[in-house]
Amino acid sequence: DTPGAYPGLGAEERGQAEAIARNLKEMAGLATPIVCVVTGEGGSGGALAIGVGNRVLMLEHAIYSVISPEGCAAILWGDAAKAPEAAQLMRVTAPDLLRLGVIDAIVREPAGGAHRNWAETTAHLRVALSDHLWELRSKSGEELVEERYDRFRRIGVFEEA
Repeated sequence: DTPGAYPGLGAEERGQAEAIARNLKEMAGLATPIVCVVTGEGGSGGALAIGVGNRVLMLEHAIYSVISPEGCAAILWGDAAKAPEAAQLMRVTAPDLLRLGVIDAIVREPAGGAHRNWAETTAHLRVALSDHLWELRSKSGEELVEERYDRFRRIGVFEEA
């Protein structure tokens, strides 16, 4: 759950980009199953840094994107108030990202959202994590690393018809 890395000069001067890149490299090379969960807002380099997994799950009302809808609207139209339009175009919701193959599963939330009933939310999450870890248990470390690399490289790839 992160709005993303801070986009200011100070953050860059303190090595934010290098820290994100190092994290990506280290997580990509771990010879163990990795299941990532987007629980609220997964945005920008911050989400990228923690999204390198063999499986990526999302709570059903979470969002996940390379930039916030407000940031996208400000860049495209010079008006952050157009964030709802940007969000639709960006396909940041769990159903959209599942259809696009960016995530592997949607974890159901209780009525009103995860914050309304943490016990029910964690029960759903426990089942999803157990299921995905069970599926990954028989893979070798080498297979897990290769699968993770291939999965990450496929994000954003498209074909013309």
